Amino acid sequence: MTSPHFPPEIEALAAFDGPFDAYRLPAESCEVLFATYPAGTHIDPHRHASNNVGVITKGELVLTMNGEETRYGPGDWYHVPPETEHSADFAVESAEVEFWFEA
Repeated sequence: MTSPHFPPEIEALAAFDGPFDAYRLPAESCEVLFATYPAGTHIDPHRHASNNVGVITKGELVLTMNGEETRYGPGDWYHVPPETEHSADFAVESAEVEFWFEA
């Protein structure tokens, strides 16, 4: 994982088994992820069944959905509806809290 960003209590959670570094907090009908991304991280276009919302806590997310690029910085919330193709870029070291709600 990248350098520490979250409190020790969060970093003591189980690791998320996915394409980026995150700590997973079990929750009913929702996955809660505390994710970190090294500078230069790119997540290719993809879709998923979950209804995702997240808040950037460090750095910047460049989210592309429906051909439109939007930038999110610390304190900004984003939303990715279910089955919406999207990609993500993190030019600088970044972190976020993500909520993946069952659709």
